[in-house]
Amino acid sequence: QVQLVESGGGLVQAGGSLRLSCAASGRTFSNVAMGWFRQGPGKEREFVAVVSRIGRTTYYVDSVKGRFTISRDNAKNTVYLQMNSLKPEDTAVYYCATAKPGLLAADSRSIRDYDYWGQGTQVTVSS
Repeated sequence: QVQLVESGGGLVQAGGSLRLSCAASGRTFSNVAMGWFRQGPGKEREFVAVVSRIGRTTYYVDSVKGRFTISRDNAKNTVYLQMNSLKPEDTAVYYCATAKPGLLAADSRSIRDYDYWGQGTQVTVSS
């Protein structure tokens, strides 16, 4: 049974920073790409970022490029999302997820490419 537990969300003013963490268990962590998604109020869940199995390759949605950084520590079975210069439109529940085995990070930017999800952590950015 794969378990993903996110942490690090909270309330922050516009321009501030937060670092999300996602601890994984139940699967060989380094065998799969890992992604972050978010779902804002009244919106569909959207892709935010993905990191390859060994952390060399990353992809981001255009709206967070230059502000967010995804990384992973395979020794700790943890993936991170460093979020800087936060904007009110970044307000959402943030979810981490494991890509399906065999998929490359480049091919893992849709909800259907992921098989296990965390419970989510709320990020609220005030103006």
